[in-house]
Amino acid sequence: EEGGVELFAERVANRGLSVIAQAESLRYKLVQGLPVRRACYGVIKFVMESNAKGVELIVAGKIRGQRAKAMKFKDGYMKCSGDVPWDFVSSCTRHVYMRQGVLGLKVKIMLEHDPSGQRGPTKQQPDIVTIQEPKDL
Repeated sequence: EEGGVELFAERVANRGLSVIAQAESLRYKLVQGLPVRRACYGVIKFVMESNAKGVELIVAGKIRGQRAKAMKFKDGYMKCSGDVPWDFVSSCTRHVYMRQGVLGLKVKIMLEHDPSGQRGPTKQQPDIVTIQEPKDL
């Protein structure tokens, strides 16, 4: 059709390592009414079982009661400073519209080094030390 819009949808190769998929999963769980802690620990467990190096979830807003607060959930190893997060950490932000107000979700996943580039960056982390055997003279 002339001037029409074409839409292509493709399945995510590894859903456990996709920050967007996990943020949407957490958002869906919270909208359905699952308690915050239970929803977050379920997402963390799924991500860590998908061989991520580390994961961090931040839920901020009116979680229970009138007073807003932020809750952080972490597991594994997460680099936050330097050059490493640009390559190894992927992050996503989403908003959840609840009855009391808006909750903010931040999901960060640190990916494992993968030489093939399928499950993570091909670049090696700079803090990895390899000890080589001494040469005989």
